[in-house]
Amino acid sequence: MLTKTLWIIWTFLNFIVTKGHDDISVNKDTVQYKTSLCDKPCVADNAVDRNIQTCTKMEDIGTTSTDKSTWWYVDLGGTYNVYNIKIQFKDYVGYTMRQKGRFAGFSLYVSNTTDLHSGYLCYKDGPELPPLDFNITCLTNGHYIIFYNERRDEITYPGGYETGSVFMELCEVFVTGCKSGVYGEHCNETCPDNCQENRCDLINGTCFGCNPGWNGTYCHTPCPDGHYGLNCAKKCVGRCKDHDYCNHTTGFCDNGCADGWTGGNCTDECHPGTYGPKCLQTCSGNCLNNSTCNRTNGTCDMGCDSGYTGDLCDIVCDNGTFGTNCESKCGHCSENVTCNSLNGRCYNGCALGHSGDFCNISTGKYSS
Repeated sequence: MLTKTLWIIWTFLNFIVTKGHDDISVNKDTVQYKTSLCDKPCVADNAVDRNIQTCTKMEDIGTTSTDKSTWWYVDLGGTYNVYNIKIQFKDYVGYTMRQKGRFAGFSLYVSNTTDLHSGYLCYKDGPELPPLDFNITCLTNGHYIIFYNERRDEITYPGGYETGSVFMELCEVFVTGCKSGVYGEHCNETCPDNCQENRCDLINGTCFGCNPGWNGTYCHTPCPDGHYGLNCAKKCVGRCKDHDYCNHTTGFCDNGCADGWTGGNCTDECHPGTYGPKCLQTCSGNCLNNSTCNRTNGTCDMGCDSGYTGDLCDIVCDNGTFGTNCESKCGHCSENVTCNSLNGRCYNGCALGHSGDFCNISTGKYSS
């Protein structure tokens, strides 16, 4: 009769705890440190079978035992938003205080690995003795729920703690919450689009963190102009086309780079000898003293080599001119042929009546 009454009470309490949220630990994979010898199987899975009459039992720990600590965990099978953890510890008629003393001091961790040290400490019991129908709200997220307890020889424990030969017996571990990506009383609300790892607060849907490029409580706000990345901590450093700001998520220039710049972030100058949009244009090669052209527009900022003119130094001197910027005039070349555009010399010598290196000296002798 007592067993049936306990079962009814347990079922009612479970209804209260799970109303709305999902039971995310039922029949999931479990592991415990060492399983004790029992009349009936007392394996780790007993704690998630939803049968109050079957319990786990781990080998004893304590001052008279070889082992000083023990643990049990349930693998939720994925990352979940945890709301509540309920544990029904084993009770014996007439031995309630002893059982409380055994479980006293236990810890609960929610972790993404089986290493409790990398997890979030959801609860640490003590110094008072715990109830045998333990219940705690724990708003966090994780892949594993880890139960841990210890009895160290060097520690003096509070009164009521059992320390000699201590057994851990978990009859049911009931974890409620929502799968990642949803929240709300009925796990039917979708987390905001830009929540990091698609995780949000189980109650109000606020994001635990934002994806790169977003900020705000619900991650609805893009990074301010000139900033991008995780927590909007990075500053745009590239030269985007038309003075645009970089993409608030990636830092790239969505419309391309300003003339003279290249690379994903538009932080790389054009290689010497190239210029313009995407650095696809080639310098004329006629800039003064082999200097490179302007990477933005291709002009020779230091001027042109002898024999060339124009902004890009791509125009050969003509109309009887030569030299720097084609500012010098050719002399009197034979047969009226123009001089060499680079050095001003006449290809076939000077016309009659003229001499000199540039055929610009009059001799006064002409043909009849």
